Amino acid sequence: MTPPIVKRYLIAFDKYKWIGLASFGLVVTGSTIVALQPEPSPSYIASGALAYSRPPVSFSTTGTEIQQEGQELSADLLLSDQIIATVASKVNVPPKKIIDNVALTIPDKSKSGDTKTPSSSASTQIELKYKDTDRARARETLQDLMAAMIKLSSDINSQRLKAIIQKINERLPQAKRQLEAAEQKLEHYDRVQRPAILAAENGSTLGAITGNQAQQRQIKLTLSGIDAQIRSLQQKLGLNVNQAYVSSALSADPILASLRAQLYQTESQIEVLKKDLRPDHPTMIQLRRQKEAYEQLLQQRGSEVVGGEGGTAPLPGKVSSVRAQSNLDPARQQLANQMVALQTQQQTLQQQLADLEKNEAKLRQEYSQIPNKQLERARLEQQVLLKKNLYDQIQAKLTDSKAAEAETVSSLSIARPPVILLNTTSSKNIPITLGIGGLLALLVGAGVIFLLGSLEGTFKTREDIRDRLKQQEVPLLGEIPLIPIDNPERATIPVLISAESPYLEFYEKFRSNLRRVGGGNLKVVLITSTSNSEGKTVSAYNLGIASARAGKRTLIIETDLRSPSYSPTLRVTPDDHAIIEPLRYYANLNECIHLVPDVENLYIIPSPGPVRQSAAILESSEMRRLMEDVRERYDLVILDTSSLAVSNDPLLIQPYSDGIVLVTRPSYTQENMLNETIDQLVEFELELLGAIINAADINVFKSQLVEETPGYPPEEVSAGTRRS
Repeated sequence: MTPPIVKRYLIAFDKYKWIGLASFGLVVTGSTIVALQPEPSPSYIASGALAYSRPPVSFSTTGTEIQQEGQELSADLLLSDQIIATVASKVNVPPKKIIDNVALTIPDKSKSGDTKTPSSSASTQIELKYKDTDRARARETLQDLMAAMIKLSSDINSQRLKAIIQKINERLPQAKRQLEAAEQKLEHYDRVQRPAILAAENGSTLGAITGNQAQQRQIKLTLSGIDAQIRSLQQKLGLNVNQAYVSSALSADPILASLRAQLYQTESQIEVLKKDLRPDHPTMIQLRRQKEAYEQLLQQRGSEVVGGEGGTAPLPGKVSSVRAQSNLDPARQQLANQMVALQTQQQTLQQQLADLEKNEAKLRQEYSQIPNKQLERARLEQQVLLKKNLYDQIQAKLTDSKAAEAETVSSLSIARPPVILLNTTSSKNIPITLGIGGLLALLVGAGVIFLLGSLEGTFKTREDIRDRLKQQEVPLLGEIPLIPIDNPERATIPVLISAESPYLEFYEKFRSNLRRVGGGNLKVVLITSTSNSEGKTVSAYNLGIASARAGKRTLIIETDLRSPSYSPTLRVTPDDHAIIEPLRYYANLNECIHLVPDVENLYIIPSPGPVRQSAAILESSEMRRLMEDVRERYDLVILDTSSLAVSNDPLLIQPYSDGIVLVTRPSYTQENMLNETIDQLVEFELELLGAIINAADINVFKSQLVEETPGYPPEEVSAGTRRS
């Protein structure tokens, strides 16, 4: 049995053989041209090597870093356009020729261990090769290339050092300004807050608070003693401090004392004379007037003393009776003065106590803020330290970079001068070259044919269709071989008119499988396909013939109204006037049904097509009555419809049927269309009975075919050589 892949390739070869032969010829022609090319002229290869170098004496870190970075040169940089152009102008060689003939190999430092210390071994050398037909020019070109690369490395290192110094000079003024700003902030803070911080640190603030508290306690004790003395004097005098002060002031005034003495004298005279003289006696009247004058003068003088007239401060309290308040004797006056002095001392001490309390609160507040001030100063001091460290680092880097100017050299040096080698190439073997070209041409031609066949997207063999139907769970109702046409002049499709045809057995198997799947109620079968040329009409006609041969009254209805009728193949002439009035044609059942003359029990309703508005005809009431009538009259009704790729007519006529049969054909049925059709029929719950494979690669017994089909040579009887 031939494998399916071989069948697919044979089918593709039969279709695309000329394209494959053209590909084969192109490759063979190319290999022949290569084999017959003349031998190239001898060439020379100049081979040299560059090594990573370092300065003999190094005192700066920057110089060492630049030398190490200079060792990270890529092949694109070493073979840049600038270097190639410079060398090309010196040796008078086109730049493209140098690029095409130079080879550069840079060692992989990740595999050679330490990349910071260049080794003298060959694995850490940059290998250079240049090929040229001229020996001297090859050496000169390679020498110039190596010199240009060494100079490039030196220029790159110098540029890196200059860039570093430039960046440092740009950064240095800013770092200096930042340091000065930080120092000014610290200086200003120390000028304002440093004394308080130092006083807290050496204990002065805490001592001041303690001394303040001691003074407050002493003043409070003194005030307590003064309060006791004042209370004692108040009890002795019966006066408060203000009253005692007023009485003492009034008693100490000599004018008041004189007036009081004269007033006492007048009163004494009045008391003495009132016994002898009447009140209206002139002497009594004069004495009373003197008394009133003295009292008025006494009151006026008291107001002067206690009222603050003349710029003196007024005495506390109101004086209602100067005479009564100016009666202190010297002893009591001394006690009153003592009370007033104690009150003055008390007020002085109270003011001192209040000042001490305010001072203590201020000291305590300052002492509580000392930690924050210390932290702020530490922060400012840290900022100064950081800015100073950065400034010092930049200064050190600048000094180191300037010292590196004398150490910056090229990171490459010549490890091996150019050596000239003769480039010997083996001569071509023409037979071997032609043989390899022929083999390659055969593979290319076969590959092109196979690729084109794969890109078609169609099923190539019946095995492919069978596997796909199995995956989609669609029953396979039969496999029909390709049937030859008995009379090409009369028939356009192959029909099995002869009852002895060996192909009839395949349709009989198809009919029995259809009956088994559909059951006893299967009477109307719709036969369609996914696209044209898959043999749906051939299958419908021959299925009808097989059913009629089995004794079943069978009717074939051509419902493909978009195509002309194939009924002449069965020797049935369609009605020419049916295309004018197709609805009337289907309404008259006796006129549209025709008996097939060569097959008993077989009837056919030819299509009046092609007609316009086929969908309206299929959905008409005439078609509905026709289908209802033929379902009662015939054992099997076969609906030959158009393909699903052409229109939706099969879906319009489907409600009249009991099931659908899909016709497939190798090399014609599209894989994606078959999958979509099956999915659509299953999704809309349309009764899909199964599928058949038409024009399958099945060989029928040749001798029997030759015997039963005279006039055809044996080589034309096998399947796969006739159109359906």
